[in-house]
Amino acid sequence: MQPYELTLAAAADAIQARRLSPVELVESVLGRVEEVEPHLGAYVTVAARQARQAAGEAAHEAAHGRHRGPLHGIPMGLKDLIDVAGMATTASSRVRAGHRATADSTVTARLNAAGAILLGKTHTHEFAFGLTTPQTRNAWDLGRVAGGSSGGSAVAVASGTATFALGTDTGGSIRVPAALNGVVGLKPTYGLVPRHGVTSLSWSLDHVGPITRTVEDAALVLGALVGHDPRDPASLSAPAVDYRPAATTDLTGLRIGVPRTYYFENVHPQVEKAVRDAIGELQALGARLVEVDIPMTRYIQATQWGLMVPEAGAYHEGSLRTVPELYQDDVRILLEASELMSAGDYLRAQRARALMRAEWARMLEEVDVIAAPSVPMPAAGADEQTVTWPDGTVESVSDAYVRLSAPANITGVPALSLPVGHDTAGLPIGMQLLGKPLGEPTLLRVGHAYEQTQPARPLATAA
Repeated sequence: MQPYELTLAAAADAIQARRLSPVELVESVLGRVEEVEPHLGAYVTVAARQARQAAGEAAHEAAHGRHRGPLHGIPMGLKDLIDVAGMATTASSRVRAGHRATADSTVTARLNAAGAILLGKTHTHEFAFGLTTPQTRNAWDLGRVAGGSSGGSAVAVASGTATFALGTDTGGSIRVPAALNGVVGLKPTYGLVPRHGVTSLSWSLDHVGPITRTVEDAALVLGALVGHDPRDPASLSAPAVDYRPAATTDLTGLRIGVPRTYYFENVHPQVEKAVRDAIGELQALGARLVEVDIPMTRYIQATQWGLMVPEAGAYHEGSLRTVPELYQDDVRILLEASELMSAGDYLRAQRARALMRAEWARMLEEVDVIAAPSVPMPAAGADEQTVTWPDGTVESVSDAYVRLSAPANITGVPALSLPVGHDTAGLPIGMQLLGKPLGEPTLLRVGHAYEQTQPARPLATAA
């Protein structure tokens, strides 16, 4: 096994035990970048020189007994919405050409302090306003979408060109590409991870979180990110928690909510089977299955768009009026649509969210975790615009992908996507676990328990 194939946890153990040097790990991952990145397009920029320098410093520290923790010497990618001092933050847009960050974002500073090594910036759907990341190709099939908007981060992790990466999630933008590329994506509780220094799409829906190869890896990264930051008005003062799950598969007494409504409607049959089989595995580990009805389902997508579009329009108002030609057509049209929405529309969406949060809180009193598909179908073809369901419903690809992920953004509850198999074409399928606010330890426990019953997952093979 090459070092780039190691999970974060395995690499961390090897570095701490001095069986592996950060220099060896970074060189192995950079070699993998040279091999597959030309086919995948996951990175906006690769900072090889800086990564090698940081790896040398990390190796020197390790040799002199200074070990910063599990992220020490671990190579990572950052979605190109996240500021790194001295580097461009382009948001994969011509609008940001020439922009250069003057300071680190909070998450960048915390990962630096933990000893992680930046390999480069990963592609996003322009300004994170989309669900496909068209610059990047799926790690399992180059003719299919990577998912978005954190498509570059997910493809980098899935292909071995980063040991972990950060993404952002406004309507599913961590979980969707994680599911489509066969990796783990965690959208934390709203406010748990500070967003200072991260380009906004929709301030009341935006989240920052890890994309990793395993649930344990996600827990290790999350532990380095959390903590109050007064520069983010939504930042929580949550108690310190050890997120790393225990090495047990016993879920006795845990209540798993299985949706009767919404999450299994208009879902690809192979996705439904894989997710229901995974839920059956959780039951075999001792969990009790409880059927639940998802509240206010007819309002979910209208509320998501009713919040996101006006907030995005407000953020982009100046540049949309001065340089509209620099935006990609799909993003510009959505931003222009924001000017057609009234204050009343936005306030009604806010009211619907408040009601939805209250209803979800009541539902989550009855269960510990909800298990459902992450997305309703595997990765679409790069040229596919719509999907037609057996009942005749025609849905855009973007609407299909956001449909099952949006509830967690509206309500702010944590959500974890993890792989649960492949379809007959070899494309990954993801299961989503949703929990109570600040319920990340339970989600990670359940996801890790399931993962331990499955064979180790190989890296993607498309490139």
